[in-house]
Amino acid sequence: MDSPIVTQLFRQLFRQHPACQNLNLNQSARHLAGLATCSSTAALSHHHVHVRRRQPCFHHHQQRRSLWTPGGGRERGSGPAIQRNESNWQQRTALLQRDMTEEYKRYPMVTAKELRGRRERPRRVKMLMRDFIEDSLYNPHYGYFSQQVVIFSPGEPFEFPNLRDEMEFHELLSKRYRAFEDRLDEAAPSDTRQLWYTPTELFRPYYGEAIARYLVDNYKLTTYPYDDLIIYEMGAGRGTLMLNILDYIRDMDPDVYARTQYKIIEISSKLAGVQDSQLKQSAARWHSSSPVAAAAGNRGHIGKVEIINQSIFDWSHVVPSPCFFLAFEVFDNFAHDVLRYDLETEAPLQGTVLIDDSGDFFEFYVPVLDPAVAHFLKVRHLATSGRYKLPYPASRLGRWFAANRPGAPNLSSPEYIPTRLMQFFEVLDKYFPAHRLVTSDFHSLPDALPGLNAPIVQTRYQRRPVPVTTPLVHQGYFDIMFPTDFHRAEAIYQAITGKLTRVLSHEEFMRRWAYLEETETQTGENPLLSWYKNASVLTTL
Repeated sequence: MDSPIVTQLFRQLFRQHPACQNLNLNQSARHLAGLATCSSTAALSHHHVHVRRRQPCFHHHQQRRSLWTPGGGRERGSGPAIQRNESNWQQRTALLQRDMTEEYKRYPMVTAKELRGRRERPRRVKMLMRDFIEDSLYNPHYGYFSQQVVIFSPGEPFEFPNLRDEMEFHELLSKRYRAFEDRLDEAAPSDTRQLWYTPTELFRPYYGEAIARYLVDNYKLTTYPYDDLIIYEMGAGRGTLMLNILDYIRDMDPDVYARTQYKIIEISSKLAGVQDSQLKQSAARWHSSSPVAAAAGNRGHIGKVEIINQSIFDWSHVVPSPCFFLAFEVFDNFAHDVLRYDLETEAPLQGTVLIDDSGDFFEFYVPVLDPAVAHFLKVRHLATSGRYKLPYPASRLGRWFAANRPGAPNLSSPEYIPTRLMQFFEVLDKYFPAHRLVTSDFHSLPDALPGLNAPIVQTRYQRRPVPVTTPLVHQGYFDIMFPTDFHRAEAIYQAITGKLTRVLSHEEFMRRWAYLEETETQTGENPLLSWYKNASVLTTL
């Protein structure tokens, strides 16, 4: 249940800002005001950056990953209670700036790993942007995914051939979503519940069965029968994809099922518990519905599955066996670093976040790059032969105009670089040398923040999604979600692992591997193909 301070805080913010007033709960698109903790943007030495703010809005036809407003936009979220001494929030504005240079010199530099044991949000420290994002999302005590994650389950699979069209599917989904949250409110009312869903849940079991067909066919073409079918899944949510894949293999190819091992790598202890519970419930249902299985003492998939509750970045032993590594909608929450560039010299400056003794945030840019960022820039340059976008004009004249227009900042707009994604590829190369990657995520996102490869930052209040205008937000209450540049990611993956890959759109992959008649409505519309136009799939060949 929410802390009274949380509810009071959100209510006050909604009441005071004009863009948050007179909101109709049935609107299909909402123009919502920026919401965050107090922040200023400062800079070290002469590298001062003026950050322009904008009012974000929702477009409900764009797919994001989760947070849902019935009849409207789709989003995602979660988080713990705010302590009384953490409630002094105010609107962010570029006009609120304080010189924090002396504090920047004094405060110690910390990392997300060092903060894992802390139960309270840090103060009087500074950290790299990627550490701030990782701490905000994954800290075991106050992180976004660690405390109040609730994943929507629609109940029985949708019978798409019995639905008139995609609109009827949307109406039925909205009805089930409201009913699901109504049941949650009956048990524990919450104004700030962060409820989200995935395509795995939405299109269960058809989505997972398409993945299973891909895995079985490629396993048979490569290492069967000499090696087992070993599947690793990172960030498995409720465990639905695991169950759908294993159910399909068990029912359609018993010989392959006998050779199958499934291992989940889950950073969230809470979600690891949900996955274990789902596995046991599935085994109980299978046992009760199959007299043969009951007589044989069959325990469902329990003997096939291992749930490993740790971060993939803490992995420390080599898996030499051939395996498939699944990563569905996890790249978007990998921590990113932020860079801005000197418009005269084109030199990159790295973003650092300072948190003062009141819990307010200040952003600094310094010309010294940490080793991970410097390594990323080298790998990107080599992998792409120097051909990639930058957040400033390519020509000297264009940069001069950008720097000298009225009110212009003296640095470029921000670029968010996926350092954690690069490190994930290095983990695969070092510890899973015989892996084959299967991953899907969003290649574009609507209403992202200003900047190159910038994220969406959002929370949820009274069942309404609320986008904000900065990633520097109260840790644990906001989703920070990045698009993935699949062509650049593919080049970096190939450079690190030496493996060949293929990138397909979500629709192209599903046309190849899904039984489309199972998700086609009576008018011929197919939500499995149309709902994730902004998603791509990358696979190792």
